[in-house]
Amino acid sequence: MRALRPESVVVVGSSTIVEELGMTHPDLFRGIVSNLRHFRGPVSVVDIDAPPDSIEGDLVVIALPPEHSLEWAERCAAAGMRAIIQITGGFTPEQRARYAALVVEHGIRLLGPNSIMGYIDTGIGLNTAFNEGVEPSRGPASFIVQSGGIGAAILDTTISEGLGISRFAFVGDKLDIDDVDLLLDLKEDPGTGAIGMYVEGVKEGRLFVEAASEVTAVKPVVALKGGISREGARRARSHTASVSGSDDIFDIALREAGVIRVPSIRALIDTTMALAHQPPLQGGRIAIVSNVGGPAILCADAVVRAGLGIARLDRTTISRVAGRYPGVEMIDPVDLIADADGERYRHVLGAVLDDPNVDGVIVINQLKSCLLRPSDVDAFIPALARSEKPVVDVVPGGTDLRLLRERFVGAGIPVYGDPQYAVEAMEALHRYSLVLERRYA
Repeated sequence: MRALRPESVVVVGSSTIVEELGMTHPDLFRGIVSNLRHFRGPVSVVDIDAPPDSIEGDLVVIALPPEHSLEWAERCAAAGMRAIIQITGGFTPEQRARYAALVVEHGIRLLGPNSIMGYIDTGIGLNTAFNEGVEPSRGPASFIVQSGGIGAAILDTTISEGLGISRFAFVGDKLDIDDVDLLLDLKEDPGTGAIGMYVEGVKEGRLFVEAASEVTAVKPVVALKGGISREGARRARSHTASVSGSDDIFDIALREAGVIRVPSIRALIDTTMALAHQPPLQGGRIAIVSNVGGPAILCADAVVRAGLGIARLDRTTISRVAGRYPGVEMIDPVDLIADADGERYRHVLGAVLDDPNVDGVIVINQLKSCLLRPSDVDAFIPALARSEKPVVDVVPGGTDLRLLRERFVGAGIPVYGDPQYAVEAMEALHRYSLVLERRYA
């Protein structure tokens, strides 16, 4: 969307106004300016306590109370700016109508009001988040969220775990730019491999389904829906002026559109990241390669519960491993034994990934209670990264996962602390393969 790919940015705020029960504060203003320091073009800062005679730019970010916001929105629109990101909310129905009329009259695009943290595009350094230090790395996942709180939680998780993003949009009240606009825009973004959404309601259900169907034909879309209970729906209406609608109807619509639905923030992040980094799982036969027994057993149980299958390894694969490591149990789950090092993993995984009976691989590496060292994973990560079949990794526990996460994430390998999450990722990869199969059959 050209409006959100500016060559120049203007930030309008106040160094003195503090809005009680609102989002106008000098710290917010300063935070936006700070996070725009990596933007590829010029950034102008307008403090309304000492306003300039004239302003110019492509995109304006407004962080002011409603009445001041409307005054500056009209001024920026008259100056020929292409787009507004309205960070703050709290507009009355009359003020919203005035804002909508301004958008139509001047042909300017509006993200918001109540966009809270606005828009991030890591490809051009555009970042209108108001908390200093909210600086995600670049990666192939993009998100569209209708809640500042949910979006902030996703951003915080992706930053702390080193999970890169391409674009991140906080749609707020969707007075103009909405989910449909952003979905279709992300469809054309070469940096986006998968799209995650938090939705409380949609303006035009039919248009949303049509857009989602168009997008899922070329890249996966994952959705977390808020407001599915009566109480949640009531809160959604007051939260972002959303009409939540029937959850049953929404669920059917998502399925028809090929959108993968998830139940939690963690699942939204994990599923979107897996789909962004790994190819679809075609066939559903999973090989499990592990240096510990218990987690491998739980993994196998979860695979079966998910409706996937445990792969039966080809005789050639078994012979290839037995010739070098006769003690390795080659009955899936493959047991490498607790003394396995990186070279054993590399050899066995090479054989398993080549097996024609294997569609995807879940690797389990435990450090504690085993002899595997953190540096050992460097021996086999390249093979996982080169695989044309989907691969995910499990490092059971907390400390061990933190030790190894950066190595796997840096190679585009999704990594989890529990086998259940790894299987859920594989299930999503399989579901998307079925979406594509249905589309192109």
